[in-house]
Amino acid sequence: MGNLPFSLLRVKLFNWHKWAGMCFLALSVLRLAWRLTHRPPALPGRISAAMPTWQRWAHEATHTGLYILFFAVPLIGWTYSSAAGFPIVVFGVLPLPDFVPADRALAALIKPWHEISAFALLGLASLHIAAALKHLWWDRDGLVNRMWPRPR
Repeated sequence: MGNLPFSLLRVKLFNWHKWAGMCFLALSVLRLAWRLTHRPPALPGRISAAMPTWQRWAHEATHTGLYILFFAVPLIGWTYSSAAGFPIVVFGVLPLPDFVPADRALAALIKPWHEISAFALLGLASLHIAAALKHLWWDRDGLVNRMWPRPR
């Protein structure tokens, strides 16, 4: 989007990008609330015993990193948009307050962090998916079944 010439399409794409980011942030709040009130089941003993220490560490680090980035990416983007002087109006009807006053120098400092954090989120999400597929197809240990809702 950043390489497009200034046009109505570019404005539209940036607005959709901001709306998606704000929806992602709202869903992240709901997900965190759910996670804090609904603890996941413990790893089955046979899986826990077979899992090397580095995999347990990677599991915890990846989940922690994902949760941090779920919030960091849209909040950094919101801050960048505010500093750049472009307000966020979700779906064209809900104006959000600016995090910081318009400041082009600050916007220039923040912009790369939004991109870096977004790529970090993409990388961690890809790692998470790859690990899930490993447990599903390679280990065949039933770990992925813990992700599905269970009947009460």
